Amino acid sequence: MLKSSIYPLANPKGVKMECEICQKTAHIMCTQCRVTFYCDVTHQAADWNGIHEKICQLLIPVRMPLPFFSSKKEREHSKEQLVLRQKYLIDLTRTVAQKLLFEGRHEEAIPGALQSMRFASAVYGSLSAELVPSQLLLAEASIGLGRLHEAEEYLSQAQWTMMKATGCINAIQYKLYRNLGLLYTAKCEYDKALWYFADDIYHATRVFGVSDVHAAGGYYHMANVFYKQEKTDVAGSLYSEVTDIWKNFLAELVETEIQKSLWKAGLSSPEPGTSLVDVEDVFDASQKAEAVKILHVIFDMRNQELLVKNGKIGNIAHTLAMLYYLFQDFSKAVKYGELALEDNKMFVHNEKEIATIQRLLTAAKKALSYPGGKGPSPYDWANSC
Repeated sequence: MLKSSIYPLANPKGVKMECEICQKTAHIMCTQCRVTFYCDVTHQAADWNGIHEKICQLLIPVRMPLPFFSSKKEREHSKEQLVLRQKYLIDLTRTVAQKLLFEGRHEEAIPGALQSMRFASAVYGSLSAELVPSQLLLAEASIGLGRLHEAEEYLSQAQWTMMKATGCINAIQYKLYRNLGLLYTAKCEYDKALWYFADDIYHATRVFGVSDVHAAGGYYHMANVFYKQEKTDVAGSLYSEVTDIWKNFLAELVETEIQKSLWKAGLSSPEPGTSLVDVEDVFDASQKAEAVKILHVIFDMRNQELLVKNGKIGNIAHTLAMLYYLFQDFSKAVKYGELALEDNKMFVHNEKEIATIQRLLTAAKKALSYPGGKGPSPYDWANSC
């Protein structure tokens, strides 16, 4: 936890102390890492809650002067290790910031985004396209906070960086267009917002494919704009598109998880060339938060009067059930699975879909029956089959 035993800084000769958040003259420092400084306790608390708690000790080897080595080989190795640590911090701080944004915690996302931009600049240089993801995080946080002028500045920086950088790819471009779409949505300039979301989808599909979850975000935001315009038929169609993309993606992962349990129990063998994909390799913390946010918003929207419900509730509920099964939240998997089953039996009558939902419910309920609700061990699988 954040400690209150902070004290005014001495004024070391030749050392410029700057606040981690605002770059103003610092007067206090973190007493745990002793390499991070702040102008006041408010900014220290903001940094701690946003990112510093997670990286406090990781900053020490990065910010301390490199030790002296007599040989060139040792010096080069030390520099390589420093870069590896900085790259790790870039990924960690971006993931944390993005997760907070998906959770709607825009103010808390800013410190992590700032840290990621500093480390990216240190590793890749101030003109590198590697800075753009951090600039976009800061823009998105500013949009969420209603600071649209700041958001425009960050987006302008991102656009300028992309023009100057070499090797800039569509994987960065689609995120830029998505943020521009969010900006114009916040300004209630919906035609411009839709134009940018269309560009978002175009560039995302060029890199990842038409039915990839990376493209689903563009469809989702576009649906939100149409809903604001009271064009509920179009919005509903796009929400269905997003649901189907996530549903197909999650269905493959769920099947893999069930098969892995059987393989580990020795009850079946994988086909030649089959790879065991871990859920943790597919979803980082920010992607989990994105999936939860998007699917729950669609679920809530479907339960409103303006959108079609019959059959559609079951579809999104099935998707949420699979998501929570993969996250090992089996009680929620059962909750949404039962809702999906009830809706499908009442309105759709798709026997294949019903069988798939029942299989998922069986697996989730079995997992709940074990201590801690974490599912059976391979030994338990072997003895229960």
